[in-house]
Amino acid sequence: MIQRFEIGPRLSEMAIHNGVAYLAGQVPEDPTKDIVGQTREVLEAIDALLAQAGTDKSKILRAEIFLADIADFQGMNHAWDEWVVPGHTPPRATVQARLARPEWKVEIVVTAAI
Repeated sequence: MIQRFEIGPRLSEMAIHNGVAYLAGQVPEDPTKDIVGQTREVLEAIDALLAQAGTDKSKILRAEIFLADIADFQGMNHAWDEWVVPGHTPPRATVQARLARPEWKVEIVVTAAI
C-alpha cells in the first residue's frame, strides 16, 4: 500500500511505501532570507513531514541538496550542521542546479526509514 500526504494536482509532498518515507523537494517559504535562513526553513519543513510519517531526521537514509549557487555551500552547511543528529548523519549529495524559482537558494530531498 502507498500512502500519500499533502496531495496536490502536480505532486504529493510525501509518499510512504514499505516503511520508507519519500519526500518531495522542499523549498523555502520566504525567499528573501539568506542561504542560512532558507536552509533552516527547508529543514523545518522536512522535520514536519517526517513527523507526519511517524519518523524523524535521525532515520534519514539519503539526502540530496540542490543549491542555486555552489558559493552558498558553506552557509547551507552551517544550517545543516546545526540540524543533523550527531552519529546519524545521512549519506548526502550536494550539487549546483537551476531551481524552479530564481529567488530560491536551496531545495532538499530526503528519504527516511519509518
